[in-house]
Amino acid sequence: MPKRIFLALALLAAIGLGVFWWLTIPQSIAAGSLPARQPDVANGQAMFNAGGCSSCHAVPDQPDRLKLGGGLAIPSPFGTFYAPNISPDPNDGIGQWSEADFVTAVVKGTSPSGAHYYPAFPYTSYQRAKIEDVRDLFAYLKTLAVVQGRVRDHEMPFPFNIRRSLGMWKLLFVDRKPFVADGAYSATWNRGAYLVNGFGHCAECHSPRNFLGAITTAQRFAGGPNPEGEGWVPNITQKGSLAEWSVKDIAYFLKTGELPEGDKASGLMGRVIRNTSQLSPQDQQAMAEYLKSLPPLEGPPRPKKKTEQDGK
Repeated sequence: MPKRIFLALALLAAIGLGVFWWLTIPQSIAAGSLPARQPDVANGQAMFNAGGCSSCHAVPDQPDRLKLGGGLAIPSPFGTFYAPNISPDPNDGIGQWSEADFVTAVVKGTSPSGAHYYPAFPYTSYQRAKIEDVRDLFAYLKTLAVVQGRVRDHEMPFPFNIRRSLGMWKLLFVDRKPFVADGAYSATWNRGAYLVNGFGHCAECHSPRNFLGAITTAQRFAGGPNPEGEGWVPNITQKGSLAEWSVKDIAYFLKTGELPEGDKASGLMGRVIRNTSQLSPQDQQAMAEYLKSLPPLEGPPRPKKKTEQDGK
């Protein structure tokens, strides 16, 4: 009898492992599914700026935002990520990647070796991007300077260092739905919605997250703890600071980093402005129009500041 029980448990374990392995297979895009086309490098540059690629992938502590050698440390509750080299270097960057490798990485979160990427790489937003725009971005990246240097591995404690488990995370939180324009709104609004929710990935910072690190859908854009550590990211719905801003104010902020009251963006948002400032006035206007339309949402409560009395 004990032997039968053991065999039954072993069989159930094998079945469970097989189901887990099947459910967590990394998805990819076959090269044959990408029809021949002439890339639009100028559009790729626009996607690069909208996506803020240099904010994470530029080599830290140097002024050239187009030196994409990576290395930036990105702290999180699950460990520390290090932004990879995405320059055209054939050994340390993406110089040997195929176009299908790049498209797969951006919209599926799967590496050329077939491993899941951590969602610190915001493919949860990039999945909304049009394949043509992703291909144009790849063409633009290939025009940039080669930067040598392999970035160190992520520092992830067990069990977060088991990449295969990210397949289950994706099943829960990656819906694989492309952006669909809303006919009830203007072309400008839809362009803004596409940029903000796709390459712009604004919700990735401006939303609270659950205990598994996924965006809390009901409070999307409603602000929350800084995902990189100390501080608080503001609520950008009409319940937050943007409620008093006009569309013109928001567009001007995306261009210059200047707030209506005269202050200037710094820190993480300052890095974002270095990218949005390079967008066309039309795209800045489109993003502003969409952001101004976000319905009011109550964000999570901010922690109380400690006083001297609290510290005693």
